Amino acid sequence: MSSDVMGGVAIRAVELLRSQRRKGKRRAGLICAALGILTIGLLAVDILLGSFTVTIPDFFAMLFGKTIPGASFIVMENKFPRALLALLVGAAFGVSGSIFQTLLRNPLASPDIIGISSGASASAVAAIVFFAAGGVTVSLIAIVGAVLIALLVVLLAGKNSGGRLILIGLGVAAMMNAFVTFVMQRAEVNRAQDAMVWLMGSLNSANWERVGALALGFAVLLPFVLLLASRLSALQLGEDAASGLGIRVGRTRIWLIVVGVTLAALATAAAGPVAFVAFLSGPIARRLLGGRVSLLASALVGASIVLAADYIAAYLIPGGIALPVGVVTGAMGAPFLLWLLISSNRQGNGA
Repeated sequence: MSSDVMGGVAIRAVELLRSQRRKGKRRAGLICAALGILTIGLLAVDILLGSFTVTIPDFFAMLFGKTIPGASFIVMENKFPRALLALLVGAAFGVSGSIFQTLLRNPLASPDIIGISSGASASAVAAIVFFAAGGVTVSLIAIVGAVLIALLVVLLAGKNSGGRLILIGLGVAAMMNAFVTFVMQRAEVNRAQDAMVWLMGSLNSANWERVGALALGFAVLLPFVLLLASRLSALQLGEDAASGLGIRVGRTRIWLIVVGVTLAALATAAAGPVAFVAFLSGPIARRLLGGRVSLLASALVGASIVLAADYIAAYLIPGGIALPVGVVTGAMGAPFLLWLLISSNRQGNGA
């Protein structure tokens, strides 16, 4: 084969690759846009509908300062901050879960599986039961507990061992859950009830203070998320390939872990350990994008899950019973976890 023919084949191959990348980017952009519209729609549903409905003109009038007797307090001090907190919590869990799952190349590597959420839960429950803590104090203690447990898991797992980190995280999570059970057994009834509501993951305590704190944390971490997003996609190809692309793998892994742990800790501190949101968001986003990693898509999927689950928990349960949002997300995530374990087992057996 002549050099001209070989050169033509190489050029066509490069052009085909570029064309596929452009198509992939267009598809990702369209899907992210659709997810954004879905998220905004669910946000509007949470604010405008439910046990107390409000029209869109009235909402914007209240948003710009008009006082409507009765409606202003219910919407602006209850429904609106609750919906915004659901959006931020879901987005934070979605990004955190996608970071860990991609970094460790394992769909089980989410904060609620590897012990980070359990560490926050154990420390928060101890603060509630032993010190009668509440509000911001519980949130700060939950953040500290999540960070300490994450450091413990990473130190015990050592370097470059995703499977070992998951196994150690599962063991640490089991220990933290046992500690929570021990503390709850010895708690007074009132404090045990407060701790149980927090453990289920609830948005009932949503207020502008919590929304502001989580939004501030998100704003601080957003530049790091944007900077690390492209490097995370490269790490999906493997550490050798990422190194070949000029990425400092060790330093990037550390920063990704720090950002992922912090996001999970902030979300858990704001609403409790809302089950399975971090676990579900990344795989759903990747399935929609044809296997591509997108932190934006994961954030939008997580936000949509929490918004939809909160509306279902608050208004659509038969009997008029309002449930914590974590009950609904747990019911959604448990079958997905079982399916994932069964399918992984079949693939491992060559089925």
